[in-house]
Amino acid sequence: MTLIADRPETGEPRPYRFPQVVRRTVAGGDVVAAHLPGHNLAAATLLLDAGAGREPLGREGLGGVLAKALEEGTAQRDSSAYALALEGLGTELSIGSDWDAFQVGVQVPARRLLAAVQLMAEAVRTPRLDPADITRVRDDEVTALRMYWANPGPRADAALRADLFGADQRHGRPMDGDPDSVAAIGIDDVTAFHADRLLRPGTLLVAGDLDKLDLDALGGAAFAGASGAPAPVEAPLDVAVRDQRRIIVVDRPGSVQSTLRIGHPGPHRAHPDYVSMTLVGTVLGGAFTSRLNHLLREVRGYTYGIRADFGLSRRFGRFVVAGNVQTAVTAPALVDAIGEISRTAIEGVTEPELAVARSWRAGQLSVELQSPRAIVGALGTLVLYGLPDDYHATLRTRLLASTEAEVSAAAATHLHPDGLTLVVEGDAAMIRDEIAATGLGDVVDAGQ
Repeated sequence: MTLIADRPETGEPRPYRFPQVVRRTVAGGDVVAAHLPGHNLAAATLLLDAGAGREPLGREGLGGVLAKALEEGTAQRDSSAYALALEGLGTELSIGSDWDAFQVGVQVPARRLLAAVQLMAEAVRTPRLDPADITRVRDDEVTALRMYWANPGPRADAALRADLFGADQRHGRPMDGDPDSVAAIGIDDVTAFHADRLLRPGTLLVAGDLDKLDLDALGGAAFAGASGAPAPVEAPLDVAVRDQRRIIVVDRPGSVQSTLRIGHPGPHRAHPDYVSMTLVGTVLGGAFTSRLNHLLREVRGYTYGIRADFGLSRRFGRFVVAGNVQTAVTAPALVDAIGEISRTAIEGVTEPELAVARSWRAGQLSVELQSPRAIVGALGTLVLYGLPDDYHATLRTRLLASTEAEVSAAAATHLHPDGLTLVVEGDAAMIRDEIAATGLGDVVDAGQ
């Protein structure tokens, strides 16, 4: 057996060219399309300003309940007839939401796209929203969330978010809600949210061979029955970073592992340092070869894996480290994690590390943006964050051109090791005293 002591050199990233972007206004809404010559598949997504950030406080998870209720039939067809109509086109609805948007999409052969968009619009604009269906969907969601929240992680995530942004703010609560917030959702909440948010025109995103597609007809189908004006886009939030570290312990008696969530507020998605920040996150904790994973997994053997990145949305962002470690090594794992974050902020990155990060991130573009549906998602990024049409076309060049000085400057600017909140979900009786003895920060129990 031959052991290879040195890692192989990184190769040249595969070239990538983002398709031409076309914009037009149709029937009171905006159509943003990407031309994919020769493609037989086409995708379309209706992008609506109805993300989690638009949900009322105390009704977190409302968008998720509405998303599932849309598949329960329309004013024209019951759920079975609607499902058969979709199956007849060889497609299904792809429904999702995040902090910034509510999205409903389809992907079909290009010749069927108009019919698929008509069915998609039927569900979005005229859903049945039968009270019995809404109640059943909500209760199913509550059950699923109770099972999810029984696992390690959700409580730690919630504690970190609340500490960074405030539990009295929507962005300080879980994006998908929790069992209590979803259980509080009533039928009127769902119908009112639909009427307020899903009847506005929104933006239709299309990817396919535009020589085979009629964008005017697609826009007319997507915006039929829509009314109202786009909601004003609120300015990015200015969230202050703490001036000293804080440690929150979430008690999970008997746990053999500790779940770590370490973070602080960060910039919004459209920040000009986005590319440099992405590379900082990659070097620090965004890849298997990252500093955190190498030290805590490969050298120490504390964890199966630990990650770090900047999670950014339209109005706010945050830097987060996430992982699980053995209970017995919780305290030293925290010390090592803070040490790597501090080292990166103070010393920056090295050229060999950056070369790997640049190559990997640039190479991902040719893998991630292959299908029409993936291209539609990239178009959504342009719309949501006000980015120029050539953003994706130039992204590979900007990644590869990033210098050690630029990325190190971003690390110094956007990493705040002294302002971190450290959330540890584990057996408090086993870990609390050792965590306090590290001197990393004041220790409090969750809820205090």
